[in-house]
Amino acid sequence: MKHHWIKGILLIWMLYLMPHSYAQESDITVIEEGVQPLFGSEVPLLLQLRYSNKAMKRETNDSTYLQSMIWFKEAHTSWDSLPVDLRARGNFRRANCYFAPLKLKFKKKYTKGSLFHGSEKIKLVLPCLIDRNSSDYVLKEYLAYKLYECVGTYHFKTRLTRIELFEERGKRKVEHNLLGFMIEDIDQVAERYDGKEIKRIIHPLQHDAAASIQNAFFEYMIANTDYSTKQQHNQKILFAEKRIIPVPFDFDMCGLVNAPYAAVTNIQNLSGSITQVTDRIYKGYEREEAQLYEVRKLFLEKKEEMLKEVTVLEDLFKDQDHYKQAHNFINTFFNILEDDKKFSKNILNRLRTR
Repeated sequence: MKHHWIKGILLIWMLYLMPHSYAQESDITVIEEGVQPLFGSEVPLLLQLRYSNKAMKRETNDSTYLQSMIWFKEAHTSWDSLPVDLRARGNFRRANCYFAPLKLKFKKKYTKGSLFHGSEKIKLVLPCLIDRNSSDYVLKEYLAYKLYECVGTYHFKTRLTRIELFEERGKRKVEHNLLGFMIEDIDQVAERYDGKEIKRIIHPLQHDAAASIQNAFFEYMIANTDYSTKQQHNQKILFAEKRIIPVPFDFDMCGLVNAPYAAVTNIQNLSGSITQVTDRIYKGYEREEAQLYEVRKLFLEKKEEMLKEVTVLEDLFKDQDHYKQAHNFINTFFNILEDDKKFSKNILNRLRTR
């Protein structure tokens, strides 16, 4: 009798747990409207790639790809594979890093019904060097994208990846276990917002004021000088909802990441210039003061959400000092926003007219 009573209790407990477990799993994999399946999960995707690092750097360019295969696996599924074309990206990293970031291109006829359906063009960010802590710099660049997602209505979606790279060195294959992340293509971003990419130069003062200020505050927060809305350097421009919207990307040179190779750039460099990448300087254009205060309010309202984006990554850092530095770095930005005098000195008094 006692045995049956215990079984009954266990059955009730299991029935209670089942919907809760399903809810937790569905929270992880819920897909926002317009977001492709590949970017609908926060769980790192497992990847396997095989190619020659030397050939990737030497033989590929904007129009020349290497044919290869990609193997991929979600946490609770078996391995699947697709043909993929690969090329190296980024002139600086191609020349100065052991691993160049990649552009992945798939044929639609192969992706139909797969995780990559609708994501036929993807950027894959890899660590720069073979080093124990190189993944921490990748993690901080990924964090920058997640931070902008908190405040920028128009943004790129990203997904962390754990990569087994089998590097072909002549007859040998050398295995590297890397942390990276994927970035959706600008065409996907435009489709998600029912807009289109603008490729011609448009002066920043013609950009939507709110989006422009959000962009400038964000670049200031991560201490990035390696961008220009005027020259469209590390900025894409969208036309959506009858507005011209700047969308930032590529943050490896910013102070938040603080990569060993990072340097202050001369792109639209400003007077009262800075000397190191961890210094902040505001590069936003002159706007109505009320609009700047609105964006300030938005960032302050999002403070806890943004700091949470930092803390959820803590266990992925190889070096906890990198995590602490990232957390403190974002906090120092909010210290400026929360202080009227610092806000006036560092932002309101730095607005650009040209």
